[in-house]
Amino acid sequence: MNRYLNLHKLLTVNSVLLVRDADGRPKETPFGTARRTMLSPQTQRRADRTHMRDQANTGRGPLADYAFGCRTREWARLTAAALKSQHKWKEEEAALTARTALQGLNISFGTKGSTADLTKVMIFAPESAATQLAAALNEHAEAVRAWMSDVASARTRQEESKKNKSKGKKKAAAAEEEQPAAAEEAAQDAEAAESKELPALPAELRKKMLLALAPADAIDIALFGRFLAEVNHSPNVDGALQNMPAITVGRAAGTEDFFSAADDAKLARQRATPPADLSTLDFLEAIDPFPADGSSGDHQGAGMTGYQHFVSGTFYAHAVLDRYQLRVNLRRAGMEADKAEQAARAAEAAYMDAFCNAVPEAKKTTTAAPGTLPKLVLAHSSDRQHNYVTCFEDAINENTTVASIEATRRLLNQHALISRKCALEPGAVLTYDLAITELLDELRAAGRLQPREVDRPDQLTDATADVAAVPA
Repeated sequence: MNRYLNLHKLLTVNSVLLVRDADGRPKETPFGTARRTMLSPQTQRRADRTHMRDQANTGRGPLADYAFGCRTREWARLTAAALKSQHKWKEEEAALTARTALQGLNISFGTKGSTADLTKVMIFAPESAATQLAAALNEHAEAVRAWMSDVASARTRQEESKKNKSKGKKKAAAAEEEQPAAAEEAAQDAEAAESKELPALPAELRKKMLLALAPADAIDIALFGRFLAEVNHSPNVDGALQNMPAITVGRAAGTEDFFSAADDAKLARQRATPPADLSTLDFLEAIDPFPADGSSGDHQGAGMTGYQHFVSGTFYAHAVLDRYQLRVNLRRAGMEADKAEQAARAAEAAYMDAFCNAVPEAKKTTTAAPGTLPKLVLAHSSDRQHNYVTCFEDAINENTTVASIEATRRLLNQHALISRKCALEPGAVLTYDLAITELLDELRAAGRLQPREVDRPDQLTDATADVAAVPA
């Protein structure tokens, strides 16, 4: 196998908002001859990762028997819940111990009441991490409680040190002119007191907690990687997947959709039959939106109005799977060579399915975006990465041609050029679109279609030939 699996996708969407910027507007980026609508890499990666996890959690696909990771700020809460439910710890002690023990690993927490038990950054760890953390804390319960007592004492000393420092600053300010040396000495003492850290976790407990947070056999951590700078000696993982921001092949095209939402209670009241003892005229006056007394009345207007943004277009998306890095990550997680090879092939098959089927789910109930299938997927392997975005530098004019058809022609022509100059294998293409199917038939009849056409994602590479097909 070549080291890199190169994937290219054309995805056509209509009136969606798959990702938005800080102002709630579609993301855009300048490229070539026009500004383009953009899908950020993290948006695509999130869709791919959750697609694979959801497939596996329901017993489908090649990763059904593999573990996955969980990226969250709630590890203290999850660990406390496991201590309470599995080891019968009291709720208050479990919550305080879980949070403090994670702080002992140098993990920072929020400072406000609502975030006090949430880590400052999301931590990507195996789904079983909370259970393993709780088991480690319970196994060393006696040492943990002794350590917690030391922590309480240390924090009391730190609080006293802060108070003394505050007093020391006032005294130093007053004595600085008369006794500069004494003032400097007081400042140094306060700084030394403030720099004291929490007592070190018991060595065996620390080792087991680090093991619980280690990537282990979480297949999505091996694929997507993780960076955990806060925890010393907890391994970071270089991701095996690379993703380009997806951009439209034509000029950014969006619309501001004005919406109005009805107030059901108001409508029901306005449609009610007049009471028997009230004349029709009196009833109409009772719901007059502009009553004579100047009150607000029962307005006929909508309950809420506003604007929402939608975009349409054909996106070019590109991803690369580093097969070597994936196997390195799995081996470093403790897998034997043959199991790592099997897991890597299963992960490749699952990712191929996600690349072809996963769509970001933003506004899914009002756009049905997850039901969209790609116009074209091109897959080929080589000894280096190949990004074909440059063939869309000149934006396609969607007023004169069908963007997805023209984009398919450009993409296949670019692949033919690079294949000839870099001696690449032809690869394979997959389409779910009738018009693209007819174009491929036309190119095949003319002897201009090099990649083979396949019907399923798992057929896009030979590396997944011995992996079970992903059920529909």
